Amino acid sequence: MKKIKVGLVGYGFSGATFHAPFIKVLEEFELSKVVSSKKEEVQKELGAVKVVSALEDVLADELIDLVVITTPSGMHYEMAKQSLLAGKHVILEKPMVVQTWEAEELNKIAEEKKLLLSVYHNRRWDNDFLTVKKLINDGALGEINTYQVHFDRYRPEVRNRWREQQGPGSGMLYDLGSHLIDQALNLFGLPQFISADVFAQRGNAKTDDYFHIILGYDKLRVILHSGSIVPSNGPRFQVHGTKGSFIKYGMDGQEAALKEGKKPTEESWGADEPQFFGKLFTVDGDKEMEETIVTLPGSYTTYYKKVAKSILEGKKAPVTGEEGLNVIKIIEAALKSSEEKKVIYL
Repeated sequence: MKKIKVGLVGYGFSGATFHAPFIKVLEEFELSKVVSSKKEEVQKELGAVKVVSALEDVLADELIDLVVITTPSGMHYEMAKQSLLAGKHVILEKPMVVQTWEAEELNKIAEEKKLLLSVYHNRRWDNDFLTVKKLINDGALGEINTYQVHFDRYRPEVRNRWREQQGPGSGMLYDLGSHLIDQALNLFGLPQFISADVFAQRGNAKTDDYFHIILGYDKLRVILHSGSIVPSNGPRFQVHGTKGSFIKYGMDGQEAALKEGKKPTEESWGADEPQFFGKLFTVDGDKEMEETIVTLPGSYTTYYKKVAKSILEGKKAPVTGEEGLNVIKIIEAALKSSEEKKVIYL
């Protein structure tokens, strides 16, 4: 099998936690170079991989097929553009870019050069979302009228990290919001209108740390919510339809497992804790029924497996550049809605 040689750009939290572990364990890939200033740390964790100081060192290597960009969001556009023009396939950490015109230009270049351009919206493969998606697709809930997701945290103090400081692509909406928006668009497509409240709730916040977004479809309302001062979480998913409701607590555990240094090859990878299995409530005439739904296993590995098939076999990307662009469109509309205090129609 031809291995896809990878240049990993950036070795901060995202590169070290969400990308390197999968590139290292999957037989389809070979991690050739890492762009980082932390050579000792990288080689301690990844072995004898070559550590270089600049993107240009990766692009000059004719053997490298795929560039994975995990730098701060404001750097994505220029780095991705350079990589595509150098003839490399590209994965961009989410959010794809900061502005829609940047995404449009990257998509055009990738199409012209017949290169993969994909966005790492890995939470399409969270165990809870996979379970919700199956229930919806199977018709277990009937016609969906309300889809509500929370991604809350308790971080009352602002940390010294780029996402919590002023700058392009920083803030909760671009960070966690891009996940929730991508999931919603994956299920329901683009909405007709957007209404949003986005602001800094913590007293010393430098950028937005709270959002409440409503995506409007015909008879469906999608509610996406995140706050940073939430000591105790309520339900993560509440999905209501004409036949029933699905309520689920708890978070997919893949991120926590990766932080602990666990390998995505472990047999129980992506499994949910039984206490977090969701409840399906249905009504048949006057009869109300409750059923525990065993959560499907999560699998971020699937994203990289699909990337390999895209590059080696010409299959569709697991998340396309066009899908990444649509997320940015919604983020821009949400910011405009919040600033102007009005509904934005697409």
